[in-house]
Amino acid sequence: MSIGNSPDGNTPEDERPFEDDRAAEQVSVGRALQQARIDAGLTVDDVSNATRVRITIIHAIEQDDFTPCGGDVYARGHIRTLARAVQLDPAPLLTQYDAAHGGRPAPTPAAPLFEAERIRPERRGPNWTAAMVAAIVAVIGFVGFTVVKGGDSGDDSKTQVAEGSTPTASKAASPTADASKPADPKPDPSDSAIAAAPQDKVTVRVSAPDGRSWISAKDHNGRMLFDGLLNQGESKTFQDSSKINLILGDAGVIQLYVNGKKIEDDFRPGAVERLTYTKGDPQVG
Repeated sequence: MSIGNSPDGNTPEDERPFEDDRAAEQVSVGRALQQARIDAGLTVDDVSNATRVRITIIHAIEQDDFTPCGGDVYARGHIRTLARAVQLDPAPLLTQYDAAHGGRPAPTPAAPLFEAERIRPERRGPNWTAAMVAAIVAVIGFVGFTVVKGGDSGDDSKTQVAEGSTPTASKAASPTADASKPADPKPDPSDSAIAAAPQDKVTVRVSAPDGRSWISAKDHNGRMLFDGLLNQGESKTFQDSSKINLILGDAGVIQLYVNGKKIEDDFRPGAVERLTYTKGDPQVG
């Protein structure tokens, strides 16, 4: 009896080398998030209410479809947020996502759905109304001065006024001089809106001085105020009677002013932040 290879030349099954198929059994990012949510006894609605991530995006991520996220930067932020909501460590999931999508990416352009309108500075022409009012005031002052002077001094005063004597000219020129004074310089619209923020409302200004980020803003009723991409150098100002809810796709490039005060939070680049601000001293809900 031969104890070597089998007659057909193949190695017996018991002697074949063990194949490590753990890689094939690795659970996908979406499946891991879904299973953790189910184990935690949470519905998709529960997770959406806790994280403010849209239900459609959560469903897509659990099916490993990251297209609705609008890019790798936002997809990583959503993965991190959902993992924390279902008590998972986001680091292994992010590593797995990066490995499947070519490594950790630089910020990428958002999908066309999130294209924000560009803020164009408003052109302001000369203030003709103020100039006209000043001219009318000057004329009325001149006529009134002439009538009063004529009643007190008789014909000689009228002659002096008609000939443009020095006293009459100097007094008549006074309103005109006031009219020629330049109007007080107006502050930048965005700065004045923050500085003069009403005490009975909450005013939030979002700027992107160091990059661009997708942002979403809602009022206290959940009505969408803005949902789109804020390009570098642009800013948006939102106001509500009691509360502003914000989602920042890349909080590290965002600068916030709330009720006239700068928020000094040290947000990390690429981090998705969900913030709520109310009236009075800036306080995050």
